Amino acid sequence: MSARRLEIMIDEQWAGRPVHDLLRRKLGLSGTLLRRVKWLEDGILVDGVRVHTRVIVQAGQTLSVRLSDPKAKSGIPPVSLPLDIVYEDRDIVIINKAPGMPSHPGPGHWQDSLGNALLAHWQKTDPDADFHPVHRLDKGTSGLMVVAKHPFAQEQLRKALHTGAFDRQYLAICEGVLSPGEGVIDLPIGRSPDSILKRQVSEDGQPAVTRYTVLATNGVRSLVALTLETGRTHQIRVHLSHLGHPLTGDFLYGTEDPSLIHRPALHSRKLTLNHPVTGKTLSFCQALPADMKELLHATLSN
Repeated sequence: MSARRLEIMIDEQWAGRPVHDLLRRKLGLSGTLLRRVKWLEDGILVDGVRVHTRVIVQAGQTLSVRLSDPKAKSGIPPVSLPLDIVYEDRDIVIINKAPGMPSHPGPGHWQDSLGNALLAHWQKTDPDADFHPVHRLDKGTSGLMVVAKHPFAQEQLRKALHTGAFDRQYLAICEGVLSPGEGVIDLPIGRSPDSILKRQVSEDGQPAVTRYTVLATNGVRSLVALTLETGRTHQIRVHLSHLGHPLTGDFLYGTEDPSLIHRPALHSRKLTLNHPVTGKTLSFCQALPADMKELLHATLSN
């Protein structure tokens, strides 16, 4: 498969301008990405010929920039693992992540992460792709997650995070009943002083805003829909726990209970985004996985 490139035909509006202007202002490449591609043999081409960024373009010419790296830089070893791919093209992949799978390789999980699985998948289907995560899901969280295949797509999607162009909706089962049944949790989150992993609501923390709606309850536990306006680590888990309604099964912020569920009951249900290259709006939805369905049934049948 050929390298992923972005091409535009120069019109009168952009004629007479240097390549640098088009790459930055029209195509939206950052300075970092521009420096990354201009040293590649086929990084920036005009009518198929390599050029430097000061070259002046004329109407009718074709400007082309390479988006994918010639060689993967993530350093993630490919490991063949089960994947539930919801959508994939030359720029992005949308995964329905299984609970228990880490998003990134890390201590104790160098060989069993989503990154490992995608690198193995791309070895066979898209060798130019590399792991460029846009956001992350906790190991225990299931559901929709987007990964970019090249730095340009990652940049564009990260710019859109926490705006109307990138919307994430979650379903959670928590302990007790949130009151009122609909509201906004606007509480800053920072690191817990006694843990490298745990977070807490803290006056000197970073702004964190979560919107919620209680969908159903039996008075003991509740099914809650949540949307994020920010993306702090463990945001939903910290906010609900701080209000006295931790996620069912949350070992870190609540009470672990394998008799009910073996993980925090949180699922990334819906994802809507504007495609980083085409601009087309894409929307995906995934039903609850089996363990949360069983917990929900037990909750609402009691």
